[in-house]
Amino acid sequence: MPQYAILVQPSANRVYSRNAARLTRNELLGLDELLLDGRLRALGGPVERTMGGVPYLVVPVAAPEPEDLRVLANLSSLFALFELRDDGALVPLDLERLDRYDDDLLTILKYVGKTNEQLTRLLLNLTAAAATTREGFLGSRLRVLDPMCGRGTTLNQALMYGWDAYGVDVDRRDVEAYTAFAARWLQDKRLKHRSGSTRLRVAGKTLGRRTTFTLAADKELFRAGDVQTLEVTQGDTLEVDRMYRAGFFDVVVADAPYGIQHGSVTGPRTPSRAPGDLLADALPGWVTVLRRGGALGLSWNTKVLPRQDLVAMLVDAGLEPLDGDPFLDLAHRVDQAIDRDVVVARKPR
Repeated sequence: MPQYAILVQPSANRVYSRNAARLTRNELLGLDELLLDGRLRALGGPVERTMGGVPYLVVPVAAPEPEDLRVLANLSSLFALFELRDDGALVPLDLERLDRYDDDLLTILKYVGKTNEQLTRLLLNLTAAAATTREGFLGSRLRVLDPMCGRGTTLNQALMYGWDAYGVDVDRRDVEAYTAFAARWLQDKRLKHRSGSTRLRVAGKTLGRRTTFTLAADKELFRAGDVQTLEVTQGDTLEVDRMYRAGFFDVVVADAPYGIQHGSVTGPRTPSRAPGDLLADALPGWVTVLRRGGALGLSWNTKVLPRQDLVAMLVDAGLEPLDGDPFLDLAHRVDQAIDRDVVVARKPR
């Protein structure tokens, strides 16, 4: 039976590196459940094995299809993929990733509090897989919303995959920093694009300022109209359902922030540091703009919001949290004050 060996990418964050193999294994099992009909689990699933003093994830695959390998190629922490032969030889395989652009789109922007890029990719992978089929994951242009986008880590990963990326954030400095980065990056890469900025007004009320980029990976795609959208709105996440029509997005993904600047200032509560208060106010709007059959993914700090409380909030909002084993073993330590976990939930069709 064919076997593949996954070399897990080291992370600049030592704490994340210690968890990377486990997180990648559960990510793979989650993608297997959602996109590959559970074929990998039926064969025993991936197992950790050390070869030549280096840890790998070894995956048995019976009669692998090319699309299966394309799914594997996009694992968040996959550094290299090998065919593991019976004699122990490792034969490197060419990877057909979804990536459209140079990886500096993900790595060049540095700032305090930036979400680990590997975690962002894991969260986006699992949420998108819950919202579509294998063919859709590999070939569709999904619409992704990050309703608390900060300086755009999730937006950049969605763009990298060739998807449309939309972000909302209340912090003017973060939004201005990100739009300036996007404009400069597009110019430096000489990518064909258009951009524009305007005030967003609904029913006579100004909800914020919106900047929209239309871009393509090359000039031929741009001329043919095969373009991506990057759109960022500086405004309150509690107004998302007024900014976009119902069912507009395939995927909603957010890394829940911790600061008071994201508190509810227009909703029924006063500004609060409690993330539960913010999420309780924001979730109804996020669910409204999510299409039926779409999925929402969140990462958050379990030290300030227990998992069972967040899951109850998602259920109350009309979502169906995924509760298979791989989705219940994604928690990991970030630092002394943060233990981060991931939850993915579907909106019923």
